[in-house]
Amino acid sequence: MNEQRAIARASRTSGIRDLLRQYECGPIQLTGTNNALYERHLMFDNVVDPAVVGPRERFEAIARSVRDILSQRWLHTEQAYQNHNPKRVYYLSMEFLIGRSLANTIMNLMLDQAVRQCVDRNGHDWLALLEQEPDAGLGNGGLGRLAACFLDSMATMQLPAMGYGLRYEYGIFRQSISDGWQHEEADHWLRRPDPWEVARPQEQVEVRLGCSFEVRSGSLAVIPGEPSSLLGIPYDRPVVGYGGRTVNTLRLWAAAAPEVFDFHAFSAGDFVGALAERLTAESLTRVLYPDDSTSRGKGLRFVQEYFLVACSLADLVRRFRRDNSDWHALPGKIAIQLNDTHPSLAVAELMRILLDEAHLGWDEAWDLTRQTLAYTNHTLLPEALEKWPLRWFEVLLPRHLDIILKINHHLLEEVRARYPGDAGRAERISLVEEGGVRRIRMANLAIVGSHSTNGVAAIHSKLLRTKTVKDLADMFPDRFSNKTNGVTPRRWIRLANPALADIITQAIGDGWITDLAEMEKLRPLADDAGFREAIRRAKRDAKSQFADWLKSGSGVAVDPATIFDSQVKRIHEYKRQLLNGLRVVVLYNRLRENPDLEIAPRTFFFAGKAAPAYNLAKLIIKFLNNLAGTIDGDPAVRGRLKVVFLPEYCVSLAERLIPASDVSNQISTAGYEASGTSNMKFMMNGALTLGTRDGATIEMAEAAGEDNFFLFGLTAEQVIGSQGWYDPRWHYDNEPETRAALDLIFSDHFSRYEPGLFGPLRDVLLTHGDHYRHLADLTSYLDADQRLIKLYADQEGWARKVILNIAASGRFSSDRTIAEYASEIWDVRPCPVP
Repeated sequence: MNEQRAIARASRTSGIRDLLRQYECGPIQLTGTNNALYERHLMFDNVVDPAVVGPRERFEAIARSVRDILSQRWLHTEQAYQNHNPKRVYYLSMEFLIGRSLANTIMNLMLDQAVRQCVDRNGHDWLALLEQEPDAGLGNGGLGRLAACFLDSMATMQLPAMGYGLRYEYGIFRQSISDGWQHEEADHWLRRPDPWEVARPQEQVEVRLGCSFEVRSGSLAVIPGEPSSLLGIPYDRPVVGYGGRTVNTLRLWAAAAPEVFDFHAFSAGDFVGALAERLTAESLTRVLYPDDSTSRGKGLRFVQEYFLVACSLADLVRRFRRDNSDWHALPGKIAIQLNDTHPSLAVAELMRILLDEAHLGWDEAWDLTRQTLAYTNHTLLPEALEKWPLRWFEVLLPRHLDIILKINHHLLEEVRARYPGDAGRAERISLVEEGGVRRIRMANLAIVGSHSTNGVAAIHSKLLRTKTVKDLADMFPDRFSNKTNGVTPRRWIRLANPALADIITQAIGDGWITDLAEMEKLRPLADDAGFREAIRRAKRDAKSQFADWLKSGSGVAVDPATIFDSQVKRIHEYKRQLLNGLRVVVLYNRLRENPDLEIAPRTFFFAGKAAPAYNLAKLIIKFLNNLAGTIDGDPAVRGRLKVVFLPEYCVSLAERLIPASDVSNQISTAGYEASGTSNMKFMMNGALTLGTRDGATIEMAEAAGEDNFFLFGLTAEQVIGSQGWYDPRWHYDNEPETRAALDLIFSDHFSRYEPGLFGPLRDVLLTHGDHYRHLADLTSYLDADQRLIKLYADQEGWARKVILNIAASGRFSSDRTIAEYASEIWDVRPCPVP
């Protein structure tokens, strides 16, 4: 096995060297001679004297030089797929949270040393150059980051695959904090040219809609019954597998109008109306996640989802038909994975193509559609299982509505034949939700129209089958499976935490980079004092580096000698940042009551964005910031407790904070988190988990041993079982620390100049039933916290558990997850690129 890995590594390295030799600059000239790629791009791309260009131009020159180097492998990859005509994976996702690309691409190409020599030779600040690249605004949270990890794994494993998404001009928003409140600003990440993308206008796709649009009173209005078209313009980004042998593609669609300018309307003085088509089209891919608190926002989201599906399916069918004449070969050549409910319209769109363009019969088309499509569910929250008004289909997609209603007719016939007289079951399974406003249930459509539905953690998959879509799972039991999520160790250890990566490689070799199961070899080293000290040293260095970066960028000073205790994720009630805040208030109260109390100094980090219309989540951010300000201003606790809310949480921030963290809070209400992936990143980087038995945290604790985790709180079964009798006031009346913490909050101690500000938190926790069981789990959380602090006092014992966690993290590589998808859902095999 070791010999095979050595051969593979040598092959990857020699492949890059051979590739470099095809360029005049070569590996040596890349370091800065006049003919080097870097110098050429620096001068000719900007037509500026290299002596006067700024750091942004230098970043672009390096990025384009790297892209030059990978371009031939990119072409060879696509040529290999065309020559071998393998079955290919097409991954459809509304989000791809890829982060910055430069350092990751250099790492995967194994060009670290050559590029750094080029940078050093020219006297550039490497970290400053990296900061010139914005985080791509193509995703918001775990869904998009998972998609990015999956693309990395598919390329590394040499699977013939392609990602499809939308080219949002603006990300969800850029978060700033003012007076403790979240403020949203435009995230124009494409303000400057993106050196990674390649426009392919010659491969544009026409998307037809059943209505058109016009400008009325400054707003776009729908004109039913007048069909119109949009154009999808593809922009390709390279996805480099580790070692550079395979370079797959992420194709992003930008919307454009067939006629961008009405000359006659403009000449007549209707200057805005002349651009109506262009405004309509460009608005479609302008922003990730338009505010869905309004009907117009929801409608834009609906059209975005269809645009993604229509463009992607037209493109992949075009590829299929280029090499295959028989439509019945479709499932043998194409696997389409729907990443959550957003691309569910692929069911109706593929049926439309097979019926109206391939002219197949209904039964043939339905069989091919189901065999080709597979669906991943990422949520148990009913509100996240999208349901679109049937009226929208009538206006925008009438043909698709015809198809969906016919699918539903056959489905209900099957339900009634299998379960005669069970009208309730038929109503729950139906693709159409009846009521005041008839809606199409998109999750039901995805399940019925695909051959596979998977959850993303064992508990999530179980609850999906037994609770969320139980009737559909009972009807189609063989379609349901679990595929626990994973993250790529290339970005989340080797790139984000090079000191830890070097220690691991020195101990067990570098095979772990592409086979994270190798981490098990670290388990015996938990008893090695020298290795424990090396792990502690890497953590201390990461904390110091993070503290320096935070101070230089924001002026916030934190002490790296304190325990770094982190919770970073989207702000939502079920993720329970509020519970974490209550824990801090209890600890604060303890110190106020007993200033001599021995307590390990702590720094609590929070980060995450609240949806613009999610007022309670935004109030939680305000509470955390007010809590931070009050603690900073209290001399009795200053230096012993500190709370920091880090604005604008993104991949780049996570790459700095996660390696520096000692404690990972994974405290969602049991039964609500589908999987989580930040939990895995923290585990790999040596943070110990303080968490509930929810999502993939359960499996992580099983892998490492529960005695190496700090678990607390109700189980999912207990949460469900308590729904009829749970009363949060019992905890208020019977738990003194709970009562004292709430009384302090509601006495305006943390809002002295804003009386009554946190009244809505009282309503959530006490008046309205504490739906997410904050108070039920608070005492258990504090007990687990005490166990954690006791262990931290024993640094040898702490380091031992850290090593055992890192050693057990191998199962949570996205490579393992993708291997399971490939063998158990897609039936796809590697296609090596010569």
